[in-house]
Amino acid sequence: MKKEYLTVENIVGPLMLVQYVGGVSFAEIAEIIIPGGGIRQGQVLEVQEDKALVQVFQGTSGLTPGEVRVKFLGKGLQLGVSRDIVGRMFDGFGRTIDGGPAIIPEKYVDVNGVPINPEARDYPTEFIQTGVSTIDVLNTLVRGQKLPIFSGAGLPHSRLAAQIARQAKVLKTGEQFAVVFAAMGITFEEAHFFMREFEKTGALERAVLFINLASDPPIERIAVPRMALTAAEYLAYECGMHILVILTDMTNYCEALREISAARKEVPSRRGYPGYLYTDLSTIYERAGRIKGKSGSITQMPILTMPEDDKTHPIPDLTGYITEGQIILSRPIHTEGIYPPVDVLPSLSRLKDKGIGAGKTREDHSGVMNQLYAAYAKGKSAKEIAVVLGESALTEMDLLYVKFSDMFEKEFINQGEGENRDITTSLSIGWKLLGMLPASELKRIKEEYIRKYYPNKQL
Repeated sequence: MKKEYLTVENIVGPLMLVQYVGGVSFAEIAEIIIPGGGIRQGQVLEVQEDKALVQVFQGTSGLTPGEVRVKFLGKGLQLGVSRDIVGRMFDGFGRTIDGGPAIIPEKYVDVNGVPINPEARDYPTEFIQTGVSTIDVLNTLVRGQKLPIFSGAGLPHSRLAAQIARQAKVLKTGEQFAVVFAAMGITFEEAHFFMREFEKTGALERAVLFINLASDPPIERIAVPRMALTAAEYLAYECGMHILVILTDMTNYCEALREISAARKEVPSRRGYPGYLYTDLSTIYERAGRIKGKSGSITQMPILTMPEDDKTHPIPDLTGYITEGQIILSRPIHTEGIYPPVDVLPSLSRLKDKGIGAGKTREDHSGVMNQLYAAYAKGKSAKEIAVVLGESALTEMDLLYVKFSDMFEKEFINQGEGENRDITTSLSIGWKLLGMLPASELKRIKEEYIRKYYPNKQL
């Protein structure tokens, strides 16, 4: 029988200070018993000597020190897991919200997880097809990788997230693949969009959804990615599945972290965020990867909106340090009506070379990727020269590259929201565009591949 404490000293915002406690540990779950029989839940944020600081999940409205009792449960926040979680929707605390039957757990798992021993990690080497050309060809996603999407307010990152969740798959036949999708601090309209998209397309059958609304408590927002990753770890490492985890929007997560830090009166760091923001983000991002001897894997695609489109803001800045690259969405490209508005030149997947080539995608992939990137960069540079000096300053070859860059944006970057391009189709579009250039310009592709795939056979 757990002790009940009547020693609440102070209540400020969502925080409650309980004194004269014993045997209480950090992150332990507490029950707050209200006069009249109501119960709220909370989590221990800090323990000092005989005092415990508790964050109340449902808020402290109507609570008065001396009238409430607090019982510490001796365990952290847990998620009940089983194979039946696939195809279901949950809130930030792991409670079903889809109207279906309750999950009968095989086990309960602490959502904070256990760090993966670096020695036990296996290197990411296998291609994941998203059906999006700019990702599959130029910024290839590799199984076990962490590849974030940097977006801005008003850009279609939600639509892109839903498209990737619908279309993503591993190319090996017979492999079990599922998506764990976690949405944090989104509006009811966005939540309805995601639920409708997953149900309408049938993607829900191979997905696990965790939905947290902007009106939900900040502490729940903190729990969402950990709930999602706990579900992913169970499906990957115990059920042998390949899991793609999509986390949107990590900016809302960090804002909740800042709000809780301010309530605790912690000394702020850059832009008011807590000094441990880097460490906290790493406890989320580093829960991706492959483990030697296990067939399953976790691949992460965190999505974050950069405040004021600023790449040097603490959230994208620290995320870039921890993850293996970034895909950047561009506002100027979006205003041209191009979807998805991926800014190819500053985007990067640091592990792309590990997941492409013969037996993985196609033998010409690396050369086509490098040539497309170089030709597009040259065309954009020629455009900038024309803005300053006029089009008359460009050579015939410069004009050809300008035309190439325009067609590249219209035909390669631009694709329908429901258009699922396999890697062969994406590479074929790339070759079609490269056919606009003389074969002598294709210096980054092996001659044998030019002879095989170059569309203009009059070399």
